[in-house]
Amino acid sequence: MKHPIPRIRRHAPPDNGGRLLQREVLRLVLHLPFGHRELATPVSHALEVYLRNAGLGADAFTGYSLGEEPMPLDADGWADIRDTLAPPPRDAFLDEQTEESFLKQKMKEQFDRTVELSIGATGVTGYGFFYWARLPWRPPVQDQVSLVSFSWPTEHLEAHGLERMRAEIMELAALLPYVSGHAGLAFSSPNLWGPSMKDLHEEALRYPGLDVTHGQRDLGSRVDGVHWLNFLGPEVLTQVGGAEALRSRLHSPSTSVQPLGGNRAVVALGVEPEAGDLLRGDTLPAYRELAHVLKPWLFPHPEHVSWRDCPPDMARRWWRRFLD
Repeated sequence: MKHPIPRIRRHAPPDNGGRLLQREVLRLVLHLPFGHRELATPVSHALEVYLRNAGLGADAFTGYSLGEEPMPLDADGWADIRDTLAPPPRDAFLDEQTEESFLKQKMKEQFDRTVELSIGATGVTGYGFFYWARLPWRPPVQDQVSLVSFSWPTEHLEAHGLERMRAEIMELAALLPYVSGHAGLAFSSPNLWGPSMKDLHEEALRYPGLDVTHGQRDLGSRVDGVHWLNFLGPEVLTQVGGAEALRSRLHSPSTSVQPLGGNRAVVALGVEPEAGDLLRGDTLPAYRELAHVLKPWLFPHPEHVSWRDCPPDMARRWWRRFLD
C-alpha cells in the first residue's frame, strides 16, 4: 500500500491478562431504514458471506453478546445467534405488546435485537460483526435506523490486497437495503459504541481518517461523516442531486463516483483507505472536499456527546475535523 496504516494497539495490564482491548481495523457500517422483520434474511445471509469470504470458521470468536454480558461462543451460542437473527412473528409490534415488563425492558435497551462478535482468546480480534435492529413500532420512530457492521484487521487488507478487500465490501453492501453507509479505517474495542477515548484522543485527532464511532442510531437520511468509501442510498443520493451532479462538484483527482443499481452510488476517496497524519501535514484534502460538499446533509455533532477524561471540546473538534 502507498499509504502505511498506523498500528494503534492498547492492551490490558499484564496482571489483568494483557488482552488486546483496542486496535485499528477496516470497517464497513451500513445504516438500514427498516426493522428486523425486513432485515432478518438479508442480514443473516450477509453474515454467512462475511464469514466465508474472510475465511473464518466457527472458532474465529470465543465470545458473543446479544445485548447483555458477553458469553462463551460454542455450538449453543451459534444456535442462539441464529435464533436471534431469525425472522420475527408476523405481528411482533411493540404497539400490540401487553406484557408491561417486556415493553419496559425493550424501551430500556432501545433495540429490538442485537448480535455482536468481536472477541477472541487474546482479546479484540480485528474481525467483527455487529447488528442492531431498531425497536419495532408499527409507525417507526422518525430518523431511527438499524445498523449492521463488519470489520477486518488491517493485516487482512495487507495480506489479501486492495482489490479483494474492496470486492468483499462491495458484495456485502449490495446485499443490504442501506440508506447510507461507509467503509474505512476505524478503532475497534469491546465498547460497542466506540472505544474509550481517554488513551486514544491524541491519535484520533492526529489521524483524521480513523473513525471512532460505530454509526448513528438516529441518522435518518443524513450522512454519518466522510470515509474512504461512502455509500449513498436512493433518498440521500436524490438529496445531493444525483451521481452526476455530485461528481461535478468533486475535483480531487483521487475521488471517484460510481453509480450502483437501485439508484445508489459509492464515492471512493482514493484507491485505498488513508489515515492521514496531521503531524506530517497530511490533512486528507479529498476527504475535506467531500465533507464540504456534503455539509448540509452531514449528521451534526450531538451536543450531549463528550469524551470523558479528555480535554474539553475534544469530541466536537474530532467531529468537525474535515470542516474546520
